[in-house]
Amino acid sequence: MTLWRLHVDVADQPGRLGALAGVIGGCGANIVSLHVVGEPSQDGAVTDELLVRVPPQLAVPALVEAVEAAGFRVTVVVQADAQALADPVTTALALAHCVAVDPGSAARAVAALLRAELAGDGAPPTAHHAEVGTGATRVRLRRGWPFTATEISRAAALLELAGSSDGRIFAPSRASVQLTDGAEVVLRAATAADAPLVAALHARCSPHTRALRSLPTRPVLAAALLRQLIGADGSISVLAVTTDGGAAVGLANLVHTGAGTAEVALLVEDIWQGRGVGTALARKLVELARTDQVTEITAVSQAGNGVLTRVLRRAGLRPRGRLEGGALRVRAALLPEGPTPSPPPQVSLA
Repeated sequence: MTLWRLHVDVADQPGRLGALAGVIGGCGANIVSLHVVGEPSQDGAVTDELLVRVPPQLAVPALVEAVEAAGFRVTVVVQADAQALADPVTTALALAHCVAVDPGSAARAVAALLRAELAGDGAPPTAHHAEVGTGATRVRLRRGWPFTATEISRAAALLELAGSSDGRIFAPSRASVQLTDGAEVVLRAATAADAPLVAALHARCSPHTRALRSLPTRPVLAAALLRQLIGADGSISVLAVTTDGGAAVGLANLVHTGAGTAEVALLVEDIWQGRGVGTALARKLVELARTDQVTEITAVSQAGNGVLTRVLRRAGLRPRGRLEGGALRVRAALLPEGPTPSPPPQVSLA
């Protein structure tokens, strides 16, 4: 099945939303989420955004035709990816926390909130554009479908939060690691008290990110798995937390699998990906693995996950991967005194 994003104008009349669901279900498709993205019109009608799973045998134009034949106006039809399944309220709260801790991340946060990308001067003219904010805080965005007034107001509120924070309202209590964009996170060992932080991190990640880490795609973790992730089984668990300690944005695990071997696994929240969190965590695991006399580390992920091997290379390793049963299995030898391209900061995990 493929996932499609539909914007549908729904009249303020009893039974209309049910009728819409009936038409879509009658075509063999399934609504997986729905929320309001448009301001109510004078007659009370609103624009609803639907994420719809469409079976291979159903042509999307045929689905749209059936919906419009039932008296609904479809204004947007665009294919979506798995990240669209993330809970929008949870995502908005996580982005607000990121902006409060690091006001410099506001532009990226606004783009993530609206599922758009930052638009430069060379943006294709066919893309839909929007500008949010004023002066130095103005953000230009683009995406493949129109922006609504409701979405723009949400983005403006996020920018106002960035403007009201000087980035120093939270005092870091431990040594921190500077990321590629200048933001900072703290690396420390996970404890049993961190179970709520890890559970919240998992819930905020998109289903796609969870699947790459071989975690359940549902937002709620089973108690036994949560205990493993925080290292309650004796394995090594390292957290990357915001400088105020209020949120975990990354998690790394090192599990011994035999004499001199250990398996590593990394999880980084979507909004923090591409900023160096995974590399910092991987370097810390390599440091700890060498201390534990590990001579080879392994990792398992979905086929096609090139990020995993890139992160391990940045940690100073030479990973070798192969496909086994649809999974990517990576191995990398640890040289006892092999220098890394950029030595990690000495952060105590006591």
